[in-house]
Parts: sequence; C-alpha cells; structure tokens
Amino acid sequence: MPAQREHLAGRGQIQINYYADITIFDPANIIDEATFENPTRLSRGIDYVFVNGLLEYDHGALTGATAGRVLHGPGWTN
Repeated sequence: MPAQREHLAGRGQIQINYYADITIFDPANIIDEATFENPTRLSRGIDYVFVNGLLEYDHGALTGATAGRVLHGPGWTN
C-alpha cells in the first residue's frame, strides 16, 4: 500500500515487470539485535532479502548484489 499511496508506478505488488523488495523470515524466530549502543546489528531469523528481484541477503550474509535504487515520487524535481 505505501507504493500506491506515494504513486510509485511498477512497485508495491509482485507482478511481471514490477520491482519487488521481499524479505523472507520465520516470524517465530526473528529477533532484533540492534541496540542504542550498536544500532547496525542485524536481526536474527531473516533468511533472505530480495531487492528489485535480486538476492542481496542470504542467511546472515550480504551477497554483493546492489539492486537498490533511489525512489522519487511524483512531486520530485531535480
């Protein structure tokens, strides 16, 4: 729904020719490890993260893929 609210075309749904960001996790095992002292610690229990359809995170390790993009809504001007 955020993609529709912000009028971002080609996002917000899993469809052919759409960009998709998907996180696959086990809700029974997910734990936030970040603290105020160490805010960049990764959460446990996340299996995979796909950004724009490319696997970027695989069971605790970054894959080296860099599929992310800056998103500009309809009101953005250069």
